[in-house]
Parts: sequence; structure tokens; C-alpha cells
Amino acid sequence: MKSTDELKKEHRAIKIMLNIMTELARRLEAGQGADLKDLNDILEFLMIFADKCHQAKEEELLFPALEKAGIPGEQNQVRARLAEHQAGRALVKDMDEAVSGIARGEDRAGLNFARQARAYAELLAAHIDKEDNVLFPLADKRLSQKARGKLKIGFENIERQIVGPGRHQEFHRLLDRLAGKYLVRDESG
Repeated sequence: MKSTDELKKEHRAIKIMLNIMTELARRLEAGQGADLKDLNDILEFLMIFADKCHQAKEEELLFPALEKAGIPGEQNQVRARLAEHQAGRALVKDMDEAVSGIARGEDRAGLNFARQARAYAELLAAHIDKEDNVLFPLADKRLSQKARGKLKIGFENIERQIVGPGRHQEFHRLLDRLAGKYLVRDESG
């Protein structure tokens, strides 16, 4: 198993959440409102699963390993991905503020959340595409077996120490619940 396989698997989970967020944005824009618990659960997923777990693995481990490997031109790729992480964090902060506004009954807070959620989904979809199709194949090809082993151990440490035991599975159950509630399934299949 490649060291990037875990990151790609996490990307698939994040993409499901992006689809959920896009559907929620559509509903908010149509004036249908949203369940505050679901919005808070989405924010927790983004802050813990996407940021403190997934992006921490990239920022603290993968990106430094790529730079240490001296891959030509990789510093620009890494800097660009870091900038996208920062932009995503700013959008999550804005979504969090919008959810607080929804809880207070502010008129435009739902539309503000929808706008930020759409911007986040667009940013992350493009970001994930660049990592999956440019950065990760480069890492798979150029990182030594020893470097990949260190990444695997580091990823496990982040899961255990930062995210906590069992949290990854909890987030996958959350995804299943929200996908069942918000994403249309094709029953014809």
C-alpha cells in the first residue's frame, strides 16, 4: 500500500461531505432552512477530519518529506497547496460564523452559509484533484521506501494523538447519516 492511499481514501470521504454541503447550500438558497445539528456536525467534520487529521498529515509529514526529497519544482506545488489549506480554513471560519447567525435567527445567515459552503466545495474539489493527480503520484514515485514508512507511522500517530481513537469511524458514520439524509440515491440500479 502506498503512503498516499490513506490520503486518497480521506479525499473520497471529504468529497462526499462536499456533495452534502452543496445540497445543503441549494436547500438554503431555496429557503428550506437547515438542521443546526447537521450544520454543526459538518463544521466539526471539516475542522477535525479534514483539517486536524487530513491536512495535518499533509502539512506536517508529506509536504516536508517531498521537500526533503528535493523534488524539483515541488516547493511551488507545496506552497500552492498550503495556500489552499489556508483559504479553506478561512471559509470554514466564515461558515462557523454563519451557523452562529442562523442559531440567532439572522435573516441572511443561511444564504451566507450557502455562499461559503459553495466556495469551500469548489476550492476543495479543485485542490483534491491537484493532489490526487499531480502531487500524490509524484510522491509515490519519488519518495524512498524509508520515507514512505515514516509517513505511515506519522499518519498513525496523528490519528491516535490528535484525532483520537475511534473518531475516524465516527466521522464515517456521520457521512453515512448525512448522505442518507441529503444525497439522492438512484434506486433504479
